[in-house]
Amino acid sequence: MGPVRGQKKKRKVEKKVEKDYFASGSSENGSADWFEMLSRKIAGNVSPSKGLDKFQSVFKMSRRTFDYICSLAEEHMQAKSAHFVFSNGKPMSLHEQVALALRRLSSGNSLISVGDSFGAHHSTVSQVTWRFIEAIEEKGLHHIRWPSTEEDITQIKSKFERIQGLPNCCGAIDATHITMMLSSSEQTADVWLDKNNNHSMVLQAIVDPDMRFRDVVTGLPGKMNENSVLQSSNFFKLCETGERLNGNAIKLTEETELREYIIGDSGFPLLPWLLTPYQGKELSESKAEFNKRHFATRIVAQRALSRLKEVWKMIHGMMWRPDKNKLPRFILVCCILHNIVIDMEDEVLDEFPLSFHNHDPGYGQEVCESVDSTASVLRDNLSLHLSGR
Repeated sequence: MGPVRGQKKKRKVEKKVEKDYFASGSSENGSADWFEMLSRKIAGNVSPSKGLDKFQSVFKMSRRTFDYICSLAEEHMQAKSAHFVFSNGKPMSLHEQVALALRRLSSGNSLISVGDSFGAHHSTVSQVTWRFIEAIEEKGLHHIRWPSTEEDITQIKSKFERIQGLPNCCGAIDATHITMMLSSSEQTADVWLDKNNNHSMVLQAIVDPDMRFRDVVTGLPGKMNENSVLQSSNFFKLCETGERLNGNAIKLTEETELREYIIGDSGFPLLPWLLTPYQGKELSESKAEFNKRHFATRIVAQRALSRLKEVWKMIHGMMWRPDKNKLPRFILVCCILHNIVIDMEDEVLDEFPLSFHNHDPGYGQEVCESVDSTASVLRDNLSLHLSGR
């Protein structure tokens, strides 16, 4: 892939710092000296964020998390026949390859810029990054999974209920656009043209209260609305056939029960297992209260997608003519890495407050008119329950 941010024939120039120092040869994997050399090389003279060392400031993760990611990638990246080297011919260690790939994904800079900062050819950056994508997709996919035990799903429900009182809620769903700059001469370019006249690919995600991705769908054209993307997903099929969100219902009153469900904005259809907000301005007190609680709870999905794009900047902004067959796998791996940081209980990201909360700037709120009558009754019952009636 070419530059992922900026305009055509234009790339960000990064300051080159001690190229020969970093490329003087591979170092001992995992040693403190190696980490210090790496972070100093990439960060240059930039002061680290408050409370963090340079390595943490550059990679937005702890060294422990970095080592875990290396352990996932090791078998795949070391088993292949290719041997990657710096521009001066010195071999790259596993840690250096992983650092290079992570920097490519997190910086949003071009292959040339990343290569310059590491002392490596841009083709090497491309090859190493793709090898890393393959490795994490193969070994790290278990970090994105729907809760498989009663204990897990009960904990998720409890955490959601503690936010604003929504009982039996199992997830929050949202979608975002990954925008691309395609050549007008490309035969399939129009397929990817969305309502904002951007070429884009959609990422749909279902998130738990800890901003962990529990289900993701990507690879579909940005012209598809949220309802269409949802109905194309395996999650939709599982829910419709009763194979998902099929756990215990809870009693709201002696006469009414509430099944398991997820929540989403008004771009999604109102379904028995997917509750959306009420539409309209003249709402009753109970309906307005429901919308308020609903928004305060589902915002976790917006924050997760914002965090994803902020940390993994390769998928934020306008991507320069990406390989659309490979792009869904890049997006998936960024989601896996997002979850790994959470699963490792890595506190480094806590030092980086979200700089933006709108993960889809320029895209207005969609409105889906599809309303299931059973779901409408369920929502009304929940609304009355939350208002104390």
